[in-house]
Amino acid sequence: MAQLTVVIPAYNEAVVLDAFHRRLAAVLDGLPLECAVLYVDDGSGDDSWAVIEALRARDPRVGALRLSRNFGKEAAMTAGLDHVQAGAAVLIDADLQDPPELIPELVAQWQAGYDVVYATRSERAGESRFKRFTAAAFYRGMERLSDTAIPRDTGDFRLLSRRALDALSQLRERQRFMKGLFAWIGYRQAAVCYQREPRQAGRSKWNYWRLTQLAIEGITSFSTAPLRLATWTGLASAMLAFGYGLWVLVKALLYGDPVRGYPTLILVILFLGGVQLLALGVIGEYLGRNYAESKQRPLYFVDEQKPPRGSP
Repeated sequence: MAQLTVVIPAYNEAVVLDAFHRRLAAVLDGLPLECAVLYVDDGSGDDSWAVIEALRARDPRVGALRLSRNFGKEAAMTAGLDHVQAGAAVLIDADLQDPPELIPELVAQWQAGYDVVYATRSERAGESRFKRFTAAAFYRGMERLSDTAIPRDTGDFRLLSRRALDALSQLRERQRFMKGLFAWIGYRQAAVCYQREPRQAGRSKWNYWRLTQLAIEGITSFSTAPLRLATWTGLASAMLAFGYGLWVLVKALLYGDPVRGYPTLILVILFLGGVQLLALGVIGEYLGRNYAESKQRPLYFVDEQKPPRGSP
Protein backbone atom coordinates (compact mmCIF):
# COMPACT_ATOMS: atom_id res chain seq x y z
CA MET A 1 0.00 0.00 0.00
CA ALA A 2 1.22 3.51 -0.84
CA GLN A 3 2.51 5.59 2.03
CA LEU A 4 1.78 9.22 2.81
CA THR A 5 3.25 11.39 5.58
CA VAL A 6 1.69 14.74 6.47
CA VAL A 7 4.37 17.15 7.73
CA ILE A 8 3.22 20.07 9.88
CA PRO A 9 5.74 22.71 11.01
CA ALA A 10 4.47 24.42 14.16
CA TYR A 11 5.71 27.45 16.06
CA ASN A 12 3.58 28.61 19.01
CA GLU A 13 0.44 26.94 17.63
CA ALA A 14 -0.80 25.29 20.84
CA VAL A 15 -4.26 26.90 20.68
CA VAL A 16 -5.07 25.50 17.24
CA LEU A 17 -3.33 22.11 17.12
CA ASP A 18 -6.23 20.11 18.58
CA ALA A 19 -8.75 21.54 16.14
CA PHE A 20 -6.34 21.07 13.26
CA HIS A 21 -5.64 17.44 14.13
CA ARG A 22 -9.34 16.59 14.41
CA ARG A 23 -9.91 17.77 10.87
CA LEU A 24 -6.72 16.16 9.59
CA ALA A 25 -7.48 12.79 11.23
CA ALA A 26 -10.95 12.73 9.66
CA VAL A 27 -9.37 13.26 6.23
CA LEU A 28 -6.70 10.59 6.73
CA ASP A 29 -9.30 8.08 7.92
CA GLY A 30 -10.94 8.32 4.51
CA LEU A 31 -7.79 7.80 2.44
CA PRO A 32 -6.93 4.31 1.11
CA LEU A 33 -3.29 4.86 2.08
CA GLU A 34 -0.96 4.01 4.91
CA CYS A 35 -0.81 7.44 6.54
CA ALA A 36 1.45 9.03 9.13
CA VAL A 37 1.62 12.50 10.65
CA LEU A 38 4.81 14.33 11.63
CA TYR A 39 4.60 17.47 13.74
CA VAL A 40 7.76 19.61 13.79
CA ASP A 41 7.99 21.91 16.81
CA ASP A 42 10.24 24.76 15.71
CA GLY A 43 11.39 25.77 19.19
CA SER A 44 7.97 26.97 20.37
CA GLY A 45 7.75 29.05 23.53
CA ASP A 46 4.20 27.96 24.39
CA ASP A 47 2.69 24.52 25.08
CA SER A 48 2.91 23.30 21.48
CA TRP A 49 5.22 20.38 22.34
CA ALA A 50 2.98 19.22 25.19
CA VAL A 51 -0.05 19.33 22.87
CA ILE A 52 1.86 17.39 20.19
CA GLU A 53 2.82 14.73 22.75
CA ALA A 54 -0.84 14.46 23.79
CA LEU A 55 -1.88 14.03 20.14
CA ARG A 56 0.74 11.31 19.74
CA ALA A 57 -0.60 9.52 22.81
CA ARG A 58 -4.11 9.51 21.31
CA ASP A 59 -3.30 8.79 17.67
CA PRO A 60 -0.72 6.07 16.83
CA ARG A 61 -0.09 7.67 13.43
CA VAL A 62 1.45 10.79 14.99
CA GLY A 63 5.20 11.29 15.21
CA ALA A 64 6.93 14.30 16.75
CA LEU A 65 10.13 16.18 16.05
CA ARG A 66 11.37 18.96 18.31
CA LEU A 67 14.13 21.28 17.12
CA SER A 68 16.73 22.58 19.56
CA ARG A 69 15.61 26.18 19.00
CA ASN A 70 13.60 28.30 16.60
CA PHE A 71 15.40 27.92 13.27
CA GLY A 72 12.60 29.45 11.18
CA LYS A 73 9.86 27.93 9.08
CA GLU A 74 12.07 27.12 6.08
CA ALA A 75 14.40 25.03 8.27
CA ALA A 76 11.48 23.41 10.11
CA MET A 77 9.93 22.34 6.81
CA THR A 78 13.29 20.95 5.70
CA ALA A 79 13.65 19.01 8.94
CA GLY A 80 10.21 17.47 8.56
CA LEU A 81 10.73 16.48 4.94
CA ASP A 82 14.18 15.05 5.76
CA HIS A 83 12.54 12.66 8.24
CA VAL A 84 10.00 11.24 5.79
CA GLN A 85 11.50 7.79 5.29
CA ALA A 86 9.19 6.35 2.64
CA GLY A 87 6.42 7.35 0.27
CA ALA A 88 5.16 10.83 -0.48
CA ALA A 89 4.70 13.81 1.83
CA VAL A 90 2.13 16.56 2.20
CA LEU A 91 3.36 19.83 3.68
CA ILE A 92 0.70 21.93 5.43
CA ASP A 93 0.54 24.65 8.11
CA ALA A 94 -1.32 24.07 11.36
CA ASP A 95 -3.28 27.35 11.40
CA LEU A 96 -6.15 25.92 9.29
CA GLN A 97 -5.84 28.58 6.63
CA ASP A 98 -4.93 25.70 4.35
CA PRO A 99 -7.77 23.15 4.65
CA PRO A 100 -6.75 19.52 5.29
CA GLU A 101 -9.87 18.52 3.34
CA LEU A 102 -7.96 19.41 0.15
CA ILE A 103 -5.43 16.61 0.69
CA PRO A 104 -7.48 13.95 -1.20
CA GLU A 105 -7.36 16.16 -4.30
CA LEU A 106 -3.58 16.46 -3.99
CA VAL A 107 -3.34 12.69 -3.58
CA ALA A 108 -5.49 12.12 -6.67
CA GLN A 109 -3.12 14.22 -8.79
CA TRP A 110 -0.13 12.36 -7.31
CA GLN A 111 -1.70 9.03 -8.20
CA ALA A 112 -2.29 10.39 -11.71
CA GLY A 113 1.49 10.68 -12.10
CA TYR A 114 2.47 14.13 -10.82
CA ASP A 115 5.49 14.53 -8.55
CA VAL A 116 4.69 17.96 -7.10
CA VAL A 117 1.08 18.96 -6.56
CA TYR A 118 0.78 22.48 -5.17
CA ALA A 119 -2.27 24.25 -3.81
CA THR A 120 -2.90 27.64 -5.45
CA ARG A 121 -5.00 30.23 -3.64
CA SER A 122 -7.91 31.45 -5.74
CA GLU A 123 -9.01 33.70 -2.86
CA ARG A 124 -7.34 34.87 0.37
CA ALA A 125 -10.05 35.32 2.98
CA GLY A 126 -9.33 37.21 6.20
CA GLU A 127 -6.44 39.27 4.81
CA SER A 128 -6.26 43.02 4.31
CA ARG A 129 -6.25 44.58 0.87
CA PHE A 130 -2.71 45.77 1.42
CA LYS A 131 -1.47 42.27 2.24
CA ARG A 132 -3.25 40.82 -0.78
CA PHE A 133 -1.73 43.54 -2.95
CA THR A 134 1.82 43.03 -1.65
CA ALA A 135 1.51 39.24 -2.00
CA ALA A 136 0.31 39.57 -5.60
CA ALA A 137 3.10 42.05 -6.35
CA PHE A 138 5.71 39.70 -4.90
CA TYR A 139 4.63 36.65 -6.89
CA ARG A 140 4.38 38.62 -10.11
CA GLY A 141 7.72 40.28 -9.46
CA MET A 142 9.35 36.89 -8.88
CA GLU A 143 7.78 35.66 -12.10
CA ARG A 144 9.63 38.38 -14.02
CA LEU A 145 12.91 38.34 -12.11
CA SER A 146 13.56 34.64 -11.63
CA ASP A 147 14.75 32.17 -14.23
CA THR A 148 12.80 29.50 -12.32
CA ALA A 149 9.04 29.61 -12.87
CA ILE A 150 7.54 29.97 -9.37
CA PRO A 151 3.75 29.47 -9.37
CA ARG A 152 1.66 32.53 -8.58
CA ASP A 153 -0.33 32.81 -5.34
CA THR A 154 1.05 29.51 -4.07
CA GLY A 155 2.35 28.90 -0.56
CA ASP A 156 4.00 25.86 0.99
CA PHE A 157 0.87 23.67 1.01
CA ARG A 158 1.67 20.87 -1.44
CA LEU A 159 2.34 17.17 -1.99
CA LEU A 160 5.77 15.85 -3.01
CA SER A 161 6.42 12.39 -4.41
CA ARG A 162 9.28 10.19 -3.25
CA ARG A 163 11.61 11.21 -6.04
CA ALA A 164 10.76 14.89 -5.51
CA LEU A 165 11.67 14.47 -1.83
CA ASP A 166 14.93 12.73 -2.77
CA ALA A 167 15.80 15.57 -5.13
CA LEU A 168 14.95 18.21 -2.55
CA SER A 169 17.11 16.49 0.06
CA GLN A 170 20.17 17.16 -2.11
CA LEU A 171 19.66 20.93 -1.94
CA ARG A 172 21.39 21.88 1.31
CA GLU A 173 21.84 25.61 0.82
CA ARG A 174 21.61 27.63 4.04
CA GLN A 175 19.65 30.56 2.63
CA ARG A 176 16.47 28.65 1.88
CA PHE A 177 13.46 29.88 -0.05
CA MET A 178 11.39 26.73 -0.16
CA LYS A 179 8.81 27.91 -2.69
CA GLY A 180 11.64 28.43 -5.16
CA LEU A 181 13.33 25.12 -4.31
CA PHE A 182 10.05 23.22 -4.84
CA ALA A 183 9.83 24.72 -8.33
CA TRP A 184 13.55 24.39 -9.13
CA ILE A 185 13.65 20.59 -8.83
CA GLY A 186 11.27 20.33 -11.78
CA TYR A 187 9.53 17.00 -12.53
CA ARG A 188 5.82 16.88 -13.36
CA GLN A 189 3.94 19.53 -11.40
CA ALA A 190 0.22 20.30 -11.16
CA ALA A 191 -1.92 22.87 -9.38
CA VAL A 192 -5.09 22.46 -7.31
CA CYS A 193 -7.00 25.68 -6.62
CA TYR A 194 -8.68 26.44 -3.31
CA GLN A 195 -10.01 29.31 -1.23
CA ARG A 196 -7.73 30.15 1.65
CA GLU A 197 -9.56 30.52 4.95
CA PRO A 198 -8.89 33.01 7.76
CA ARG A 199 -6.62 31.90 10.60
CA GLN A 200 -8.74 29.94 13.08
CA ALA A 201 -6.86 30.86 16.27
CA GLY A 202 -3.67 32.43 17.50
CA ARG A 203 -1.67 35.12 15.76
CA SER A 204 0.28 35.05 12.52
CA LYS A 205 4.07 34.92 12.99
CA TRP A 206 4.57 36.71 9.69
CA ASN A 207 4.60 40.47 10.19
CA TYR A 208 5.52 42.80 7.35
CA TRP A 209 9.18 42.93 8.40
CA ARG A 210 9.53 39.14 8.24
CA LEU A 211 7.61 39.00 4.96
CA THR A 212 9.95 41.63 3.52
CA GLN A 213 12.94 39.58 4.64
CA LEU A 214 11.43 36.49 3.01
CA ALA A 215 10.86 38.43 -0.22
CA ILE A 216 14.50 39.58 -0.25
CA GLU A 217 15.55 35.97 0.44
CA GLY A 218 13.51 34.74 -2.50
CA ILE A 219 14.71 37.39 -4.93
CA THR A 220 18.40 37.05 -4.06
CA SER A 221 18.22 33.24 -4.00
CA PHE A 222 16.68 32.85 -7.44
CA SER A 223 17.65 35.95 -9.38
CA THR A 224 20.70 38.09 -10.12
CA ALA A 225 18.45 40.85 -11.47
CA PRO A 226 19.23 43.24 -8.55
CA LEU A 227 22.95 43.02 -9.43
CA ARG A 228 22.16 43.74 -13.06
CA LEU A 229 19.93 46.63 -12.00
CA ALA A 230 22.77 48.08 -9.91
CA THR A 231 25.08 47.77 -12.93
CA TRP A 232 22.68 49.48 -15.31
CA THR A 233 21.81 52.18 -12.77
CA GLY A 234 25.51 52.89 -12.27
CA LEU A 235 26.07 53.02 -16.03
CA ALA A 236 23.12 55.39 -16.54
CA SER A 237 24.33 57.62 -13.70
CA ALA A 238 27.84 57.73 -15.16
CA MET A 239 26.47 58.70 -18.58
CA LEU A 240 24.31 61.44 -17.05
CA ALA A 241 27.25 62.72 -15.02
CA PHE A 242 29.49 62.69 -18.11
CA GLY A 243 26.87 64.53 -20.15
CA TYR A 244 26.36 67.12 -17.44
CA GLY A 245 30.12 67.58 -17.07
CA LEU A 246 30.48 68.11 -20.81
CA TRP A 247 27.70 70.70 -20.74
CA VAL A 248 29.37 72.56 -17.87
CA LEU A 249 32.71 72.55 -19.77
CA VAL A 250 31.18 73.88 -22.98
CA LYS A 251 29.23 76.53 -21.08
CA ALA A 252 32.38 77.66 -19.23
CA LEU A 253 34.34 77.91 -22.50
CA LEU A 254 31.63 79.90 -24.27
CA TYR A 255 30.27 82.12 -21.49
CA GLY A 256 32.91 82.13 -18.77
CA ASP A 257 32.70 80.54 -15.32
CA PRO A 258 30.76 82.65 -12.80
CA VAL A 259 30.54 81.17 -9.30
CA ARG A 260 27.13 79.58 -9.43
CA GLY A 261 25.57 76.15 -9.30
CA TYR A 262 25.97 75.23 -5.62
CA PRO A 263 22.45 73.64 -5.37
CA THR A 264 23.10 71.70 -8.57
CA LEU A 265 26.45 70.49 -7.25
CA ILE A 266 24.88 69.24 -4.00
CA LEU A 267 22.11 67.52 -5.95
CA VAL A 268 24.59 65.71 -8.18
CA ILE A 269 26.74 64.64 -5.23
CA LEU A 270 23.74 63.30 -3.31
CA PHE A 271 22.39 61.51 -6.36
CA LEU A 272 25.66 59.77 -7.22
CA GLY A 273 26.32 58.97 -3.56
CA GLY A 274 22.85 57.43 -3.21
CA VAL A 275 23.34 55.30 -6.32
CA GLN A 276 26.71 54.06 -5.04
CA LEU A 277 25.28 53.16 -1.63
CA LEU A 278 22.37 51.36 -3.28
CA ALA A 279 24.74 49.34 -5.44
CA LEU A 280 26.93 48.52 -2.43
CA GLY A 281 23.85 47.40 -0.50
CA VAL A 282 22.78 45.03 -3.27
CA ILE A 283 26.30 43.62 -3.53
CA GLY A 284 26.36 43.27 0.26
CA GLU A 285 23.18 41.17 0.22
CA TYR A 286 24.73 38.67 -2.16
CA LEU A 287 28.08 38.75 -0.39
CA GLY A 288 26.36 38.04 2.94
CA ARG A 289 24.67 35.00 1.44
CA ASN A 290 27.99 33.70 0.15
CA TYR A 291 29.46 34.20 3.62
CA ALA A 292 26.62 32.22 5.22
CA GLU A 293 27.03 29.39 2.70
CA SER A 294 30.80 29.25 3.21
CA LYS A 295 30.40 28.46 6.92
CA GLN A 296 28.55 25.23 6.07
CA ARG A 297 26.57 25.16 9.31
CA PRO A 298 23.86 22.48 9.69
CA LEU A 299 20.37 23.65 8.78
CA TYR A 300 18.92 22.58 12.14
CA PHE A 301 19.49 20.43 15.23
CA VAL A 302 16.96 17.98 16.62
CA ASP A 303 16.36 18.12 20.36
CA GLU A 304 13.90 15.23 20.58
CA GLN A 305 12.32 12.78 18.17
CA LYS A 306 9.39 10.46 18.79
CA PRO A 307 8.25 8.13 15.99
CA PRO A 308 4.60 7.19 15.52
CA ARG A 309 3.51 4.59 18.06
CA GLY A 310 2.10 2.51 15.25
CA SER A 311 5.44 2.22 13.45
CA PRO A 312 7.45 -0.99 13.69
